[in-house]
Amino acid sequence: MSLKLLKSTSVVGIMTLVSRISGLVRDMVFAQFLGAGLLADAFFIAFRIPNFLRRIFGEGAFTVAFVPVFSSVHEHRNPEEVRRFLALMSGRLGLILILLSLAGIVFAAPIVSILAPGYTDDPVKFAATVDTLRLTFPYLFFISLVAMSAGILNTCGRFAAAAITPVFLNISLIAAVLWLMPLLDNAAIALGSGVLIAGVVQLLFQLPHLRREGLVPRPALFAREQEKGDIDTAVGKVFRLMLPAIFGSSIAQLNVLVNTILASFLVTGSVSWLYYSDRLMEFPLGVFGVALATAILPGLSRSFANDDTDSFNRSLNVALRWTLLISIPAAAGLAILSVPLLATMFNYREFSAHDVLMSAAALRAYAVGLVGFVFVKILAPGFFARQNTATPVKIGALSMVVNLFFSLALFTWLAHVGLAVATSIAAIVNASLLGYTLKKQGVLKVESGVKRLGFQVIVATLAMMVVIWLMAGSDADWLDTQAVYRIGRLALTVVVGIAVYIATLGLLGVRPGQLVIKDA
Repeated sequence: MSLKLLKSTSVVGIMTLVSRISGLVRDMVFAQFLGAGLLADAFFIAFRIPNFLRRIFGEGAFTVAFVPVFSSVHEHRNPEEVRRFLALMSGRLGLILILLSLAGIVFAAPIVSILAPGYTDDPVKFAATVDTLRLTFPYLFFISLVAMSAGILNTCGRFAAAAITPVFLNISLIAAVLWLMPLLDNAAIALGSGVLIAGVVQLLFQLPHLRREGLVPRPALFAREQEKGDIDTAVGKVFRLMLPAIFGSSIAQLNVLVNTILASFLVTGSVSWLYYSDRLMEFPLGVFGVALATAILPGLSRSFANDDTDSFNRSLNVALRWTLLISIPAAAGLAILSVPLLATMFNYREFSAHDVLMSAAALRAYAVGLVGFVFVKILAPGFFARQNTATPVKIGALSMVVNLFFSLALFTWLAHVGLAVATSIAAIVNASLLGYTLKKQGVLKVESGVKRLGFQVIVATLAMMVVIWLMAGSDADWLDTQAVYRIGRLALTVVVGIAVYIATLGLLGVRPGQLVIKDA
């Protein structure tokens, strides 16, 4: 099981890496042409709202409810029943998405007033946000169906196509900035159009892959008479599981929305600074955390469906080992190299040195919580695979209260940095409670060597931190130099830091065999 998990995670990780690199290129284009000004703030707010709903109806609550049920249907039903299940699922989900998208278009102005109340005092910023939102909201329909398609493909062991799909969003937005913006008077319309086009393209891209599996859904709203038993019940079960999972799997996004509301009251640029720092934090989280969570959920679901508790626990333990190995040094690297990273990637044209320093302060705050963010990603499937969405809801509710408390307490003192600190604290609380609950329920039994590996990783990370801190130098060294120098120096610093980390792990006795448990 674990070797398969490692292979699946590698496939998803490589494809996600390509996607995240294209995302960084997209953000570099944003930084150069939009900077951290009014238009950038308006677009990031407008895109965040449907993106939040996508996490709920797409890869968030829907996925964690859909994949375990679909895995069971796929394992125990004949192909015709599987296709009828998907037909009913896609038809009912599609209807909900259409109604939500129409509501978002009609009520765009009130939605912006509620979620970015600080913008109501600036008519230009408010209008730009509303215009963009009316184009980005229909993206919810397409990308949620994309997420359903990805769940189908992942369950069938086809991880690559689903993981590479986000590249088309990045390409579309880059094209919108470079080609649509110069052609249209309203830049907000250009960016919103890029998002909408991306949704259509991503869905079309996945259809041939579904066709190869013979699982292209033909949407239907009502079950035939002979299907009103088990198949109709299975579809209903997905939606019942979704209700608590809507909250439980979307806590991080709810926390982001809370921070967005508060950031709208801060100086112009605050939303953008949080966006750019979050994007860099999301890079290791997406490449590793999301990849591992994506790969682990179908396998855990199958283990649960087959009542294989040993395989279930082994998968979680392998995930724990890799999380320790990757997330701790990644968090340290982001904190120390915050200015070098942001300056190298974004400090050109419209993105000023001041924007770099403000974003770097937020990135350091986000880095504190990176390990917590990754642990949430790999521990939550331990509940979802067992079709238990209620427990993460309770834990998520508590972490959301923690985020709200610290956000309100810190944002007047530390401005946008306080919001990032609050998000990190909430992630650590969420991860800690998820892990404690899994252990208490007897689902997670931490195997020998995991704690020792954690100690070895911390020592190796400290050695790496000393080296990259010495090599990084002062902030001024990065803000006053040319791009070629920045790129070369950053690449050298990262390579040497990784080499020191790996060498120190080797000296401490860490061997590859500790990280992979052979299949039984």
